[in-house]
Amino acid sequence: MNPAGHPDVKPYDALLVLSFGGPEKPEDVVPFLENVTRGRGIPRERLEQVGQHYFLFGGKSPINDQNRALIAALEKDFAGQGIDLPVYFGNRNWDPYLADTLAKMTADGIQRAAVFATSAYSSWSSCRQYRENLWDAVEQTDGAPRLDKLRQYYNHPGFLEPAVDACLEALAALPDGGDRARLVFVTHSIPTAMAETSGSEDPAGQPRGAYVKQHRSAADEIARRVREATGRAHRHDLVYCSRSGAPSTPWLEPDVNDHLEELATDGVGGVVLAPIGFVSDHMEVIYDLDTEAMATAERLGIQAVRAATSGTDPRFVAMVRDLVLERAAAERGESPARPALGSMPAGPDICGAGCCPNPRGPRPALCGADS
Repeated sequence: MNPAGHPDVKPYDALLVLSFGGPEKPEDVVPFLENVTRGRGIPRERLEQVGQHYFLFGGKSPINDQNRALIAALEKDFAGQGIDLPVYFGNRNWDPYLADTLAKMTADGIQRAAVFATSAYSSWSSCRQYRENLWDAVEQTDGAPRLDKLRQYYNHPGFLEPAVDACLEALAALPDGGDRARLVFVTHSIPTAMAETSGSEDPAGQPRGAYVKQHRSAADEIARRVREATGRAHRHDLVYCSRSGAPSTPWLEPDVNDHLEELATDGVGGVVLAPIGFVSDHMEVIYDLDTEAMATAERLGIQAVRAATSGTDPRFVAMVRDLVLERAAAERGESPARPALGSMPAGPDICGAGCCPNPRGPRPALCGADS
């Protein structure tokens, strides 16, 4: 606590919410996809095909509005706790671009900011790439503030407890209360080589293969708590969605739709699709699950309900605040509690050398080692 009796956020004078970004109108779609795939040589006509997912929803991704809602909830939460900490918003691939936000923070006199990324797990694309983006933005900005990316939070109670309740609500919406339903936990697929090199060899960090291990830990913990709440043991699986890239490149499997086919063959009649890889209902959720996977389930005669994401659940919002306070205390030389659920410990504040390497070669990154 500070002298006024409010939670102490020193040395931070701002919070930056860092996210992926998404198009806001139809004419944004292909330029946005060009940003996402820059350097991969994907022809424009292929991007226009991929863009059809967005055009089904008016050419607008919901992700930016969802992040604005999260920021509004954080601002309200901070004010209620007596925390005077402005919240900024920056994206990797669309407006507000990270570099522009960092320029504004610099102009506003921000000296040091905590960074919350809307990605809970460890891999190059879900963690280190954001740190590389932070490095690039700082290099472009004279007098940029110091930025400290907060730890991964896939096993934080504020992330997992809303997921447990979401699964319970989804089960209750199924016939017979989902008595014999399968829990199907879904996350974004990544190349298997990237998944294998996620994490690090550092004993103090997350182990190699962290991306899958972290998801399995989260899924197992949610399933365990659902069993405690219902008195029923539901079989559960970890599956993937949103595969992209060359067909010759191996990606994590099974795809959620392929898995539903297998479950139907095995006589499974009800499933809960739990998108534990995502913090809000953005495009991978509303298209890959709510549209595509639900259509697959209907065709197969499977009763399916999609569990909610954390979104602006008050526990998730409070988690962000707690992560800021935790890191602030650590930076002041204190030893704060680091809550974590499941089979894996809380991750480190600073990633170790070689953590989640860039598949295209070494690049510098903030908040950790440079290789």
